[in-house]
Amino acid sequence: MPPDEDFDLKVKNLEESVNDLKEKVFRTKARLLLLQETVLGGDITSGARAVLVHRNEMGSAYYLESASYSLDGAPIFTKVDNDGDLDKRQEIEIFSGRIVPGSHTVNVQLVYRGHGFGIFSYIEGYRFRVQSSTTFEAEGGKSTRVRIIGHEKGNLTTDVKDRPAVKYEVEVSKDLSRAVGERQP
Repeated sequence: MPPDEDFDLKVKNLEESVNDLKEKVFRTKARLLLLQETVLGGDITSGARAVLVHRNEMGSAYYLESASYSLDGAPIFTKVDNDGDLDKRQEIEIFSGRIVPGSHTVNVQLVYRGHGFGIFSYIEGYRFRVQSSTTFEAEGGKSTRVRIIGHEKGNLTTDVKDRPAVKYEVEVSKDLSRAVGERQP
């Protein structure tokens, strides 16, 4: 094969590869634009909404010092209780927003300090760390409310160090606007 034909063939193959890459980039860009439209302000029936709520149901023997939450590995809420506000509030909305439909994971880290009295005065000052996670499904056109509840598990025979726990309640609502508190016409 003459050198000019060999060169032309290589250029032609290179052009085909470049065109193939351009097509892949174009398709990827189109998918990203569609995803962006859906998540950031597109049709509300094709996106999903999540509302995550922290609820404190611990007994008086435990004082909530800090709470840290992440959604799909991204931090969404962290608070250290310096003024008593964290422990006194029974419910705190930690996230409300649009998310991509599909499976999502919430990670929770709670730190309690023992608040002993009477025969339980020995737990005063002890720290109890609770780590937990759950996975939930967000459906397109629906709102998923996940209530994350810090509570005391067990009974009088359960060791005080084993009592702090987390449980989850998941509710799915068909009407997004009602689920997030928007006014109906």
